[in-house]
Amino acid sequence: MAQPVREFARGDGPGVITPDGCAVEFYSLLHAEGEPEIVHRAAGDGASILELGCGAGRMTHPLIDLGHAVTAVDESPEMLEKVHGATKVRSSIENLHLSRRFDAVLLASQLVNVPDDALRRELLAACRRHVRDGGHVIVQRSPASWFDVKPRTRIRGGIAYRIAELEPLDGGRMKMTMIYTVGDRSWTHAFTTRVLEDPELETELKSTGLTLEEYLTPDHSWLSARPI
Repeated sequence: MAQPVREFARGDGPGVITPDGCAVEFYSLLHAEGEPEIVHRAAGDGASILELGCGAGRMTHPLIDLGHAVTAVDESPEMLEKVHGATKVRSSIENLHLSRRFDAVLLASQLVNVPDDALRRELLAACRRHVRDGGHVIVQRSPASWFDVKPRTRIRGGIAYRIAELEPLDGGRMKMTMIYTVGDRSWTHAFTTRVLEDPELETELKSTGLTLEEYLTPDHSWLSARPI
């Protein structure tokens, strides 16, 4: 299966780089920081979860430990090789068509902030067609306040995260270059993202047959939607 390069993202550094610029070696080093618990509370005990864009399993493995049966989807075979204990499906999100529906569908990692409006609706449509009636679509996004960020470096968990470049664009879009450093290894990830204010996000949900259920965090970075 050919891996299409995402025009709005690119990456560089040791190891395999995915079509959206993510470094497999780097992402395999990351650990969850409370996000699986947010998903667990919203999905409910024992809920079946379809995780779209699972990466190297940063959230997959904790969700399995919390008692969920997870179907993990990613377009990168190298990312999927890092995932254990889940049913794995290699596919882009927008082209995913499974024969079953799930108690909860997870679209994390700020994928909803993709700068391509048509692609965003395709991602949300994939969520809608795979969630059961009465189920939950759980979305993580970058809130509007996140776009006020300035170039800086922070260190967390032995990893240096450097915002190297910021370029505001029209239409609420921002081009950003991140440099991640672990020991003597560094990876660069350049991408474009787009702000989504609450009213616009809620409109996008409705356009794909979903409606806002509730915001799950005070900063509105996590939300739950349900099928209409």
